[in-house]
Amino acid sequence: MDAIERIEKDLKLFSKNIKEVESIKVSAKEEKILKMAQNYRDDTQYYLDKKDFLTSFGCITYAHGLLDAIRLSHNLIIEE
Repeated sequence: MDAIERIEKDLKLFSKNIKEVESIKVSAKEEKILKMAQNYRDDTQYYLDKKDFLTSFGCITYAHGLLDAIRLSHNLIIEE
């Protein structure tokens, strides 16, 4: 899997996970975190389009971390 495929795969996973979070009630603070995650997701696409794959990957990784923090606090991540 090359860098572009990996980033696109992570963007799809982010879209799936954000729908999960959008279906629950979040606090005002979590709403700010969610907005930050979406901004990083948007930055991911921006840098991907510029072919800056390292920055793009960094952005999507950070976006996932923010989103996962909300998912974890609402028991949406099932630990195996």
